[in-house]
Amino acid sequence: MSSKIAFVCVQNAGRSQMATSFAEQARADHDAEEEIDIVTGGTDPADHVHSEVVEVMNEKGIDLSGRTPKAVTPDELRTMDLVITMGCSAEGVCPAAWNGESRDWDLEDPDGQGVDSVREIRDDIEQRVEALFEELLAAQ
Repeated sequence: MSSKIAFVCVQNAGRSQMATSFAEQARADHDAEEEIDIVTGGTDPADHVHSEVVEVMNEKGIDLSGRTPKAVTPDELRTMDLVITMGCSAEGVCPAAWNGESRDWDLEDPDGQGVDSVREIRDDIEQRVEALFEELLAAQ
C-alpha cells in the first residue's frame, strides 16, 4: 500500500521545501520510493526558495538552490492520504479541502529570520520528518 503525503505552506519557499527535502532523503534511506509519494506546494508560491533556507540546508548537504516554489491545487490535495501544513492553518490561508488526514506542524516562518533561527526551524523539521517516516513505515 502506498501513502501520498503533501507538505504545504503559503509560499512553498521555506518550511515545506525543507520538509520535502528531508522526506525525500528519508524515503531514499528507507528504500521506500514505491511506498511513499511526496508532493509539495504553496497557496501563494514565492519566486524562489528563501536564501536563508538554501544556506542552512546546504549545511546539511542538501542543495535547494535549484528548486522553484510551486502552487498546490485543491484537486491535488484531495488525492493525498496525509497533508501536513507548516503553520499556515492558523492564518486561514491553507486550503482545507482534502479527504485524508491533516496535521499542522505550527512552525515559524523562516522568511527574513536570522540564520540561527532558521537552523532551529530546520532541525525541528528534520526531527518531525524522521518521526513521521518511522510512523509511516511502521504502518506499511
